Amino acid sequence: MAAAPVLSAVRRRWPSTAVVRILTAEPIAWGVKRGIAVMRVFVAGGSGQVGSRLVPALLKNGDQVVVLTRNMTKAREKLGPGPEIVEGDPLTPGSWMNWVNGCDAVVNLVGEGVFNRRWRDSFKALIRDSRVKSTTNIVEAIRRATDRPSVLVNGSAIGYYGFHGDELLTEDSPPGDDFLAKVCVEWEQAARPVEALRCRLVLLRTGVVLDKAGGALRKMILPFKLFVGGKIGSGKQWVSWIHHDDEVGLIQFALETDEVRGPLNATAPVPVTNKQFAKALGKALWRPSWFPTPRWLLRLVLGEVADLVTKGQRVLPKRAQELGYAFKFPDIHSALRDIFAKPPPLAAPAR
Repeated sequence: MAAAPVLSAVRRRWPSTAVVRILTAEPIAWGVKRGIAVMRVFVAGGSGQVGSRLVPALLKNGDQVVVLTRNMTKAREKLGPGPEIVEGDPLTPGSWMNWVNGCDAVVNLVGEGVFNRRWRDSFKALIRDSRVKSTTNIVEAIRRATDRPSVLVNGSAIGYYGFHGDELLTEDSPPGDDFLAKVCVEWEQAARPVEALRCRLVLLRTGVVLDKAGGALRKMILPFKLFVGGKIGSGKQWVSWIHHDDEVGLIQFALETDEVRGPLNATAPVPVTNKQFAKALGKALWRPSWFPTPRWLLRLVLGEVADLVTKGQRVLPKRAQELGYAFKFPDIHSALRDIFAKPPPLAAPAR
């Protein structure tokens, strides 16, 4: 029997990287902090907001990382010499798919930022296609592989649940029916076929990732620095947030923990109202938080996407806590203190 089918069969029966490498006589390198065998991880979207934090963390722990990017030069400048860089468009099938073969895990973080532009029909199509088409192609790459990954951590979002006011939402809650909820449902459905390939699937439903280097928080900082920051609308809407370290931590937890399967809410255990968030942000920046932004004004400026800010969701990380993930930053005050005490991330060091 050929070596590749044998290895693939072993990996399906015993997904632990250590077992596979012992049986294939490969040398075992051990993670710096985890005390387990290293993985070879394929990361799509590795130069984005979350990916640029995840890749250095994986490298630091001794993992081998392959990053898929549309722009190799920019990715190399951002991530440094540590990871292998593959140029390709995840929305289009191509030779990049061959790089999935032989990887132990895949993390798919591809998705156009929902705040990048005003929501016209063409941009809404891009929001949908960047998520659904990339996931479809990732699953196809796994299907084609002769030495398949044992786990796929695929991006999703708490937008899956829609808007529910003060209702507490967990992984067991049903999907909503607004535009983003429908996109998230389709996004997750695109990943489901990988389970038939005996590849463990984790659907990472991410909240507002707090990182001053990018994303929503970076856009929020300027008004506060100009002394015009404050609550948005009534301030009663919920903000389900997560510190960037815990976002990365949960992804690594999902990669390494066989019990993590299906939906996984990537949010801190203590969501806050928009008014509480504004007050905490003002305190972290040593600025007042008394200048409110009317809902109608935000809707006028941003259009439909303003609903994400003026409505929100109250989401709990039920599954992560049940499985024993320990949040580094469970409350908003410790999270913001840490973020604004740190400089922005530097390029990953060479291995």
